[in-house]
Amino acid sequence: MEFTMEQYRESAGFLRERLGDFAPKIAMVLGSGLGYLGDQVERPIFVDYRDIPHFKASTAPGHKGRLVFGFLEGQPVAVMQGRMHHYEGYSYEEVTYAVRVLRLLGCETLVVTNAAGCVNTSWQAGDLMLITDHIKLFSVSPLRGENLPEFGTRFPDASRLYTPRLQELARETAAELGIPLREGVYFYCYGPQYETPAEVRAARILGGDAVGMSTAPEVVAAGHCGMEVLGLTLLSNMAAGILDQPLSEQEVLDAAEAAREKFSGLIRACLRKM
Repeated sequence: MEFTMEQYRESAGFLRERLGDFAPKIAMVLGSGLGYLGDQVERPIFVDYRDIPHFKASTAPGHKGRLVFGFLEGQPVAVMQGRMHHYEGYSYEEVTYAVRVLRLLGCETLVVTNAAGCVNTSWQAGDLMLITDHIKLFSVSPLRGENLPEFGTRFPDASRLYTPRLQELARETAAELGIPLREGVYFYCYGPQYETPAEVRAARILGGDAVGMSTAPEVVAAGHCGMEVLGLTLLSNMAAGILDQPLSEQEVLDAAEAAREKFSGLIRACLRKM
């Protein structure tokens, strides 16, 4: 499904009426089990996805499916408590629709988080990873179809989708907090089944350090419309075939809960410096 500029503006206009004078500058997309940051927003304004024209619902476990507008560490934010995934049956245009709407509302930066399988065998579950790049080889682009020049050019550069300035900010912040921060490449697979051991081996050979079912589409859309991006991953489990055990959604949610203080502390400290 392709959206028109009029539809994006209709969604943004609906939200402006709900927000009054509030104008968000930082958009945040929170992954599986990580939506608790949205509950920490001060002076919150809650808007369910289902109430916004042309939005889709988020059905993944651990995703509340709403936008939270307000202040976090003094920054005016728009927090997505839950995202849309291609595996839910949505097109990539639908998956990334919210990012473009938030850009129209004035968001200049996207902070994107996820829980992902750890591909790098030198690391371990529970580590945090700064995303320096991603690999998305086997799915169509969210920019497919007619280009909307109001957002960006037909053939956008993708060499710096993850903003170097924000990467350095995250490195410095993690060091100040004494939080070990891995750095690596996020390998996107669209799911919903977890990757096979052979696919994980292929991801490792191709340069992937973590594997997951989100993030890359939103980041492509954000880069297209000129947003800076900071990406952070919770390595919630070792990817398939590394340990002799099956993978489960509960394992991912449990890992997110265990890392709550460390992960939220890092993100909030980064926000203070933006």
